[in-house]
Amino acid sequence: MAAFDTTRPVYGAAPVAGQVRGHFSHLVASIVAWNDARVTRNALMSLTDRELDDIGLIRGDIEDVAQNL
Repeated sequence: MAAFDTTRPVYGAAPVAGQVRGHFSHLVASIVAWNDARVTRNALMSLTDRELDDIGLIRGDIEDVAQNL
C-alpha cells in the first residue's frame, strides 16, 4: 500500500511565497515610514517659531527632520 505525505511544501513554492512576503513587508514598512514622517512634520509645523527655537530648529529644518527619522 502506498501513502502520500502531504505535509511538505511543493518544491519551488517557498521562494515565491518568500518573495511575496518580502514585497508585502517592504510595502508596509514604507507606509509606516511615510506616516511617521507625516506625523512628525505636522507636529513640528504646529509649533510656534519661539518653540522651534527652544529645541534648536527653524521652519526650514522641519522637512529634513521629518525625512531623517
